[in-house]
Formats: sequence, C-alpha cells, structure tokens
Amino acid sequence: MAQQTQVAVIGLGRFGVTVATTLYQMGHDVLAIDQNPSKVQDLAGQVTYAVAVDATDEANLRELGIENFEYAVVAIGANTEASIMVTVILKSMNIPVVVARANTKLHGETLDRLRVSSVVYPESDMGSKLAHDLFLPGVEQYMELTSTYGFSKIKPPLKYLNQTLKESGFSNIRDRYGIAVIAIQRENEIILSPDENENLVEDDILVIAGPDDQISKVVGANEFKVDETAE
Repeated sequence: MAQQTQVAVIGLGRFGVTVATTLYQMGHDVLAIDQNPSKVQDLAGQVTYAVAVDATDEANLRELGIENFEYAVVAIGANTEASIMVTVILKSMNIPVVVARANTKLHGETLDRLRVSSVVYPESDMGSKLAHDLFLPGVEQYMELTSTYGFSKIKPPLKYLNQTLKESGFSNIRDRYGIAVIAIQRENEIILSPDENENLVEDDILVIAGPDDQISKVVGANEFKVDETAE
C-alpha cells in the first residue's frame, strides 16, 4: 500500500474487530476504541492503538485527536443511541469519511439523515449482499471502507473445493493474492475470520478485503468470479 490511512474504528464487537484488524493487516494506521477495557486489551498488538474510552464523550475523542483522522467506522452494535451520538460527534468534527453500522432499517435511515458516507448492515451485507453504489472495474459486489481498499464477494473456482483456505492460497491475513478473507458465506451461515484450515465447499462465497488494485486483479482473473446472485 502506497500510503497509510488513519482510520478510527469505534465499537469492538465481532464486526468492529474484524474491520479493525483487517484494516491494520492491510497496512493502515488503526485506532480502535471501545468503552470495555477487556475488549481493548484483547485487541492489543492487532491494531496500531487500542483505547478504552467512552466515545459518546466528545472531549475523549478530541483528546485522541480523532478530528485529524481521514476515516471513521462506527461499529457500535446494539446501543443505537450511542451509535447515533458518536456519529453526530464525528460529523461535527468534519471527518471526511464516516461509515456507520446500522442494526435496523430505522437506525439506518437515521444515519442516512446524518449524511454519513455509507451505512452498513453487517448481518445482511456480509451474509447476502455486500454491494454498494461505488464501483471498481470488474467488481459489482463491493463496499468501500477507505479510498484505497474495500470488501468484495467472490466464488472460489471449482478446483479449490474441498481444499483448506491455506491450501488454496487464501487466509484471514494477507495471503498470496494480497488480500484477506474476512468471512465465508455458507448457505445461511456466516463464518467470520475463518481459520486457515477451514475447508471450502460447494456454493461457498468468500468475503475478501484488500487494496482496490488487488481485488480487481483477483476478480479479473479467469478462475475467479464475483458473486452476483445473492440478494
């Protein structure tokens, strides 16, 4: 990656941890925030910085220098009020790109009214439709998280069926393709941060993250194709 991007990830549930660690693995400068000290401690060494503070307190965020960050991901889970409060604070700081997780349609509509850059519904987006209005050549199922990389969904070629992720060249850290597999969609099941020994089976869909150019290369190869059937 040519340039490090500063990204703040607020909320360290399963979704937030996956986003934070993937961003860090792809070379970004990641500040992970949660008010639960144990969650922060568990993430030590997996991101650039991990801090336990109440993100609904604007003074705490300013003390961390959040207003100087280029990107922020609000990954707060069930606490809708906290999610909206943090989003309002981030927007007031004029952070260029704010991506926010929504738990319900009403929550998402509220975030839209706050004019966030993107609203993400983790369960549905990662389970059936990780598509967005932003396009990358050769990619239709795509969601941008920063200006230099995003998520996409691909169907692995038949020759990789019954092989492990490791054997097929994929892993949940940077692999031989220069991307990371952050989830596997298997029918109605979502396997987050799959183990490298996880076997690929028929109809699996890989949710991958990586730099735009690498995703484009992967899905542009004849043996890979973007999943366009999931709804």
